Amino acid sequence: MGTPSDGNGKQRQREAYHAEDPASGPLTTDQGVDVDHTDDSLTVGERGPTLMEDFHFREKLTHFDHERIPERVVHARGAGAYGYFEPYESCAEFTRAAFLQDPSVRTPVFVRFSTVQGPRGSADTVRDVRGFATKFYTSEGNYDLVGNNFPVFFIQDGIKFPDFVHAVKPEPHNDIPTGASAHDTLWDFVSLQPETLHAIMWLMSDRAIPRSYRMMQGFGVHTFRFVNAEGRGTFVKFHWKPKLGAHSLVWDEAQECQGRDPDFNRRDLWLAIEAGEYPEWELGVQLVPEEDEFAFDFDLLDATKIIPEEQVPVRPIGRMVLDRNPENFFAETEQVAFHTANVVPGIDFTNDPLLQARNFSYLDTQLIRLGGPNFAQIPVNRPVAPVRTNHRDGYHQGAIHRGTNYFPNSLGGGCPAHVGAGGSAFTHYTERVDGATIRRRSPSFQDHYSQAALFWHSMSGWEQQHIVAAFRFELGKVDARAVRARTVEQLARVNGELAAQVARGVGVPEPSAEQAAQVKQVSPALSLQSLRGDGSIRTRQIAVLVADGVDAGQLGSVRETLAAEGAVVEALAATEEPVTGTDGQSYTVDRSLPTVASVLYDAVLLPGGPTGTPAVTGDPDAVRFVRSAYRHGKPIGALGSGVGILSALEPEGLRLSTEFHHMISDRGVVTDTAPGAAHTDFVRAFVAAIAAHRHWGRPPLRC
Repeated sequence: MGTPSDGNGKQRQREAYHAEDPASGPLTTDQGVDVDHTDDSLTVGERGPTLMEDFHFREKLTHFDHERIPERVVHARGAGAYGYFEPYESCAEFTRAAFLQDPSVRTPVFVRFSTVQGPRGSADTVRDVRGFATKFYTSEGNYDLVGNNFPVFFIQDGIKFPDFVHAVKPEPHNDIPTGASAHDTLWDFVSLQPETLHAIMWLMSDRAIPRSYRMMQGFGVHTFRFVNAEGRGTFVKFHWKPKLGAHSLVWDEAQECQGRDPDFNRRDLWLAIEAGEYPEWELGVQLVPEEDEFAFDFDLLDATKIIPEEQVPVRPIGRMVLDRNPENFFAETEQVAFHTANVVPGIDFTNDPLLQARNFSYLDTQLIRLGGPNFAQIPVNRPVAPVRTNHRDGYHQGAIHRGTNYFPNSLGGGCPAHVGAGGSAFTHYTERVDGATIRRRSPSFQDHYSQAALFWHSMSGWEQQHIVAAFRFELGKVDARAVRARTVEQLARVNGELAAQVARGVGVPEPSAEQAAQVKQVSPALSLQSLRGDGSIRTRQIAVLVADGVDAGQLGSVRETLAAEGAVVEALAATEEPVTGTDGQSYTVDRSLPTVASVLYDAVLLPGGPTGTPAVTGDPDAVRFVRSAYRHGKPIGALGSGVGILSALEPEGLRLSTEFHHMISDRGVVTDTAPGAAHTDFVRAFVAAIAAHRHWGRPPLRC
């Protein structure tokens, strides 16, 4: 499990699987009795009543009636994949966890990505937190790193979790909206709970609409504790950093994706792995010595806070690669069970009050969802380490136990026995805890505005614009004006100009001048501009608009270069009939323009030939495609007469190549009217524009 393989290896895996799969033989009942015919029920005569003695009918319908299990209360819609993790070097200095010791040892993993608010039938590209949960099948047992794509959460104490989830879920009277946070109850809760504001700033940013699961950061959220062989503890926060960089959609195209392809992110992950483009993340940690627990102006145990990377740098300790798709969605992705309390020797908890609640809630949830306590025997949940317990019986018990089922015992030879002190067993970190039993939060948890302000001030100009637009959209969907106004008043404690811009957009009074949180520094690591990845364009989806008469030389040279860089290039035309190039050759069309949209692609190429002629510039599908890509800041390359379609849209103030110029690159629009095959400078500039992902500050189009 979890080792990469080439295409032929994948084929051999599939053939071996199907050779062992009973479904490849004749159809049988659950009891192994061959079945000859299941298209018709057993009846009295051809038009008579159905007979209940038809046990094939009863068995088939009974199974169908019970196929569904309760979906997850949160994180219901997800996608998963198998892979492996390998450390860069031994981490024995700060943890005894076996899977973090030997760079030559690969630990199998299963990862599940998900949205949070919506049900299984909702869309992928909603504005929401994304789950990023990793199950490590270590030699010492399963370790679950259950995280999100935000490093902070909305509440500080788990006792508020039911309130938050009830508020963000659809309105109770009409079960609307699906998969969205733009409604009254969520914002009523936010306006009354200022501890939510930091996570809300992340939710209103483009982090909440990732381009791909493969281009998304992950975080452990909580402060955990590493423990080394000497018993010394070190506080730790976990970070997953994608090799391809962190990239997002913009809100307008995210909404269109929901209609064009509601499975946009799930399909992207599946197809990339099937194509051998295995996604990769680097695991990093922020380490804080225990003696520095109180060295910050926030509480390390507060899940609504980050440790700025400028204060504690992220130390890379290993990498994870996902290289295999599940064979069956229900059996694996749907039945996988994560639990924050699944830890191994060398990793332990802290007194984070939200983490403590999750340690109870996750197990409690799985007992209901998966039908009993034996869900760890489901293959996707089963450890690779030996399991020897005195647990017995219950729903779905698959093991045949022998011997005694208690400890201590003599009849069973004393087995299974305790490892004993000093062995490989998990032992809780030893710390002294004193205090009265109280129901009161520490004063160190009371600053709810400083880090929300830090996030705002760390954003680039275009990111701040998107955050303002997101607040306007969300609060614009809130019917209760008092909730709108109260939320804006809370935003004024974060930043006055942010609050004023939102207020003007949602029709409530601008808040009076109030002391906003003071920000002493910014954290560039919070901005998407600092997360460009390795600079490659691997797996980027490039749309090429073609028609009969396309300049074959230009098309061929650019397409070959983009493919060599790892991009996925698709030819689009008015229909899916092949087009004829200037060389007389026939070229395959991958998709027709009416069936796609630019929101499904990362960049657009307009080769020379008929692209810039009135016949194409007047095609509403082609115009819509290019206009949308331009407006969303996507890279656009145009060659020869292909520049004509851009000229026809009249981008005011944008420099385009003319007959007097060769290549020009201006804000991600790369044009070259020079005749012949694409020049090296054009290709290099277009690849660089694609690697940058988005280009903001473009002038508007007149047409």
